[in-house]
Amino acid sequence: MPETLPKAFTSGPLVSSPNPAAPVHEGWVLKKRRKKMQGFARRYFVLFESGVLCYAFEPGKPTRDQIQLQQATISTSRNTKDIHVDSGNATFHIKCLDTADFDNWMTAFRLGKDHSSKFSLFKKGSSCSLASGNHHLGLSPRHGNGTLPDEPDPAREEAIKRLHSTVDTLKQEHASLVKLLVAISSADLSMSPAMGGSPMPAMMEEMDRSATPKTWQRHSTRHSVAPSVASTASEWFDAPDDLLGEAIDMDSEEPSSQSQEDPHLQMDRTNSEISSATLNESGESDGSDTEDEYEEPPERPSMQSTKTQGQREIVRRQALPSGPVGDEGSLFAVMKKNIGKDLSSIVLPVSFNEPLTLLQRAAEEVEYADLLTHAAQSQDPIERLCYVAAFAVSGYAHTRHRSSRKGFNPLLAETFEELRMKFIAEKVSHRPVIMAYHAEGPGWEQYSTVSGKTKFWGKSLEIIPTGINHARFGDELYEWRRPSSFMRNIMMGTKYLEHTGKMTIECTTTKARCVIEFKENGYWNQSNEVVGTVYSSDGKAVSSLEGNWDQSLQRKIDSSHLHVLWRITPFPKNSQQQYGLTSFAMTLNEITPDIEERLPPTDSRLRPDVRALEEGRIDDAENGKEQLEGAQRQRRQEGKERGPRWFRQDGEEWIYKGGYWEEREKGWKDVAPLW
Repeated sequence: MPETLPKAFTSGPLVSSPNPAAPVHEGWVLKKRRKKMQGFARRYFVLFESGVLCYAFEPGKPTRDQIQLQQATISTSRNTKDIHVDSGNATFHIKCLDTADFDNWMTAFRLGKDHSSKFSLFKKGSSCSLASGNHHLGLSPRHGNGTLPDEPDPAREEAIKRLHSTVDTLKQEHASLVKLLVAISSADLSMSPAMGGSPMPAMMEEMDRSATPKTWQRHSTRHSVAPSVASTASEWFDAPDDLLGEAIDMDSEEPSSQSQEDPHLQMDRTNSEISSATLNESGESDGSDTEDEYEEPPERPSMQSTKTQGQREIVRRQALPSGPVGDEGSLFAVMKKNIGKDLSSIVLPVSFNEPLTLLQRAAEEVEYADLLTHAAQSQDPIERLCYVAAFAVSGYAHTRHRSSRKGFNPLLAETFEELRMKFIAEKVSHRPVIMAYHAEGPGWEQYSTVSGKTKFWGKSLEIIPTGINHARFGDELYEWRRPSSFMRNIMMGTKYLEHTGKMTIECTTTKARCVIEFKENGYWNQSNEVVGTVYSSDGKAVSSLEGNWDQSLQRKIDSSHLHVLWRITPFPKNSQQQYGLTSFAMTLNEITPDIEERLPPTDSRLRPDVRALEEGRIDDAENGKEQLEGAQRQRRQEGKERGPRWFRQDGEEWIYKGGYWEEREKGWKDVAPLW
């Protein structure tokens, strides 16, 4: 690498070197910053013959991150000179300076993908011939003098031919999957963390196991990654031209986002009562005997039992009537039945769903509404802001085990109510899918417009929530936008959700704010770590937060004292056999005696297809879903489509206009059923 910083953005020439660690190509490009809405910044990228692509702030500086090209999918847009490199665990969004620079990098990437494998049997145009006995594959036995045998081994050559055939088959299947996933990700799948849990329906878990290539092994640090026997089945495809539209920041620096390898303190609730005791912090790498004192949050009201206005206690169920029935579903099976059809018009079968609608999934975001009650009761504005931040983080906790199935898409004007936090949600738009909800409690109200869009990067699906979340306490209004979420390993392997980026919760009245960062997971573990900084109205940092979005969030009082703001309610023991639902989610489709005669005919609990799937009657669920969707299409064709009743549009947002709970007292006399 050059030792001095060049004055202009230039790319280094292609280098041919027998050294595996030698650079193939290097130079300055623009990289999209990790922080949302921060545009691009110049970074120095280097591609080595080993297939490792890495970057740093300047030549000779420490590597910030790296990707193994053999395990990456690369999408490009020549018009905008954009290159997107997605390894499944990390994604580089690169913008070249001119067309020549773009062509040079693409040539280097092709060289890196085709020739970086340690095993020459995976190389295209390799110098070794199958008909020759000189196979330098690391597989041939050597004589005692270190030379290769004179005669080729027919069995070994036949095995090599089979390997080549398997690789070619994998390439074809991978290319078909890429085309399929690009088309489906652009269709209306109604996917955001709040709108369905998983951004895609259940993908096929694995290719034919006999043809599955070995995956690459990872070292213990993020900065040391070496490939094992790797597949070259990754393909190239073009991404839409308008994927990257942020402003270019030429001078700003990208802050460190190092992977946190130390295990974090486990905060799972036990059956015994925990007071403000002094607990030893586990996972300290330095062996320190320092003790941290944790102040427990106030006991939150149980969601498993509620009292009606007549003070009759209602005991909630703790399991569904039935777990998943039948196979989770295969996209290949769906496509075989719909060859030649427009992909966006394909109706996915019920096997891709969980027994909840997207409106009910939205209610899961306000499960920990008691945090807003604590915020309303606090006299300290900084503490109030911390509780609002904890509430915003808690909305992700239910997604921990929900990466495979999606919620039922509600019908237009379908509603869902939840008395425990006086919650009302309604689907207000069909294309694009938009839902709005409003919740209220003692001293607070919270409302949001729920929608989103998706981008497919080859091995990951990015879900970008749109709309603003609001929380109001008297005259104080808090607002925040959710960061992006990624569905990892959508091609094969274990799928999981990762939420990354920054979320700023701001009090628009006082201008105090809290910046929460969702850390990227490391190679070896999924810590789901979040950290936050609280700023006063004058911009001064006054407090800090730390925790995990699927466990807890603590406010740091001093070097050895933490105040636990929020802690997750433990998942039920049978959660994995019950669609990965939380205890709260298992009650959302339950019709209890206190609401049985008071639900409107548009409530999601009354949908026959969702009820059938919950009870394990998958055929009835499929038939019911087709009937409801067909009836909605017919209403639209006849000009009788229902519009939203309880929310009004205000710009890009939908605001609750009132009247729902008043109409509930009247018995829904003028509300027509949807099914």
